[in-house]
Amino acid sequence: MDNLNYVKERFEGCFDVKYRDVKTIIGDGTLVFIDDLCNGQWMMEYLILPLRGFGELKNTSIKCPNDLLEKVLDISATGMAKDVDDALMHVLSGDVILILKDFNEIIFCEVKNFPRRGIGIPETEAVLKGPREGFNELIVDNVALIRRRVKNPDLKFETVIVGEESQTAVAIAYIKGVAPDDLVNKVKDTLKNLDLRFVLDSNYIEVNLKKQHSFFDTVGYTEKPDEVSAKIFEGRIGILVDGTPFVITVPYFFLENFQMPDDYYINRYYTNFNRILRWFAFLIASFLPGLYVGIITYHFSMIPSLFVFRLAVSRAGVPLPTVVEVFIMMIAFQLIKEAGLRLPHPIGGAMSIVSALILGDAAVGAGIASRITIIVVAISTLSYFLIPKVYGAVSFWSIVIMLSASLLGIPGFLCASLIYIIQIAELESVGYPFLFPLGSISEYRFKDVFFRGKLDRISRRIIGTGGKKNAEK
Repeated sequence: MDNLNYVKERFEGCFDVKYRDVKTIIGDGTLVFIDDLCNGQWMMEYLILPLRGFGELKNTSIKCPNDLLEKVLDISATGMAKDVDDALMHVLSGDVILILKDFNEIIFCEVKNFPRRGIGIPETEAVLKGPREGFNELIVDNVALIRRRVKNPDLKFETVIVGEESQTAVAIAYIKGVAPDDLVNKVKDTLKNLDLRFVLDSNYIEVNLKKQHSFFDTVGYTEKPDEVSAKIFEGRIGILVDGTPFVITVPYFFLENFQMPDDYYINRYYTNFNRILRWFAFLIASFLPGLYVGIITYHFSMIPSLFVFRLAVSRAGVPLPTVVEVFIMMIAFQLIKEAGLRLPHPIGGAMSIVSALILGDAAVGAGIASRITIIVVAISTLSYFLIPKVYGAVSFWSIVIMLSASLLGIPGFLCASLIYIIQIAELESVGYPFLFPLGSISEYRFKDVFFRGKLDRISRRIIGTGGKKNAEK
């Protein structure tokens, strides 16, 4: 079976695959391409017309496919396919292949014109000041956005094809000599050993970089090119996946959950004030419901007597135990949050506000919850939104701590809180401690731990060889 018949057999039933017969100086040929992935104007100007022109001139110096590549096709990216199956992958990737009737060689030419979304504002990472550019779903655009910021010849983009059937392009971005070699090799080995049928989003890669089961993300992700560029300068690795606007960054540390993209573009003192608020929000969201349940259920003596009377009046008529009351309200607020997130943006925010107001008033009026419980749950829920990167983990652990406090009081609260902290401390991110640099201060050269340091001390490499832990495994 000749090459053309094989290609037609493999693409049988694909209405978007087009075949165009052309005449060249070395014989008849057929162009094979996917209509929506190629630029028709470029094909006519740089491919079809040159082939026709040389055919009419009868240039006898052109005798083989290599001569067409060297003397006819003025296209930046062109070459010979390794075999017919490789030619099929070029077609699926947006290239045009030229199958010649009298030759076995197959020429491919790049005239890609993918449907793409423009460079817009990242919806998940709003900033008060700073760059507004965000990644899109096309990997070549995302590479360009990083290249424009990191003008360093040592910046490397190494590609790996993952997904047995999807053949998804994945690029590893790092600065050679800055990123630790052990880290680079570990990421490469992980990607090369992936056993996946298809990869449609960066999360397919993330789950294979996470070696531990936890609600906390030990792999970072962002939509902002400036954030990825900054982390590459620090010695980390960015992983770009074709088809998603989220770029993975590794290693990722717990302290980064309290750092926002515009922390480095606004007043340093205001930034540090906001970081204090985020730490307080983390403590409130994690521990306030459990502490409230433990004290109300077992330790009334810890509450001032005047407040005890007010609390008793507030809870009068509420038939449910405190833990059930708090649990119901926490689940209700979770439902409101999820509904507001999934609804269309024009009505999602308004629906969340109205639902919260109606729910709180109705719960108190029906005797399901007391006013103090509504306040405690509302404050803890509001605190979640100051630390969006750990929202899921804090939501889960706050419920665990609350249930422990309901069973054993303050001792149960302290035991669950200790387990919570131990679980964070034992996590790793591609071989580095998740709490890094708290356990390796000497290796942390970046003055950006709890408070943001001066900018002239920030632009430095932060990951040293002593900071890794089992990175070679």
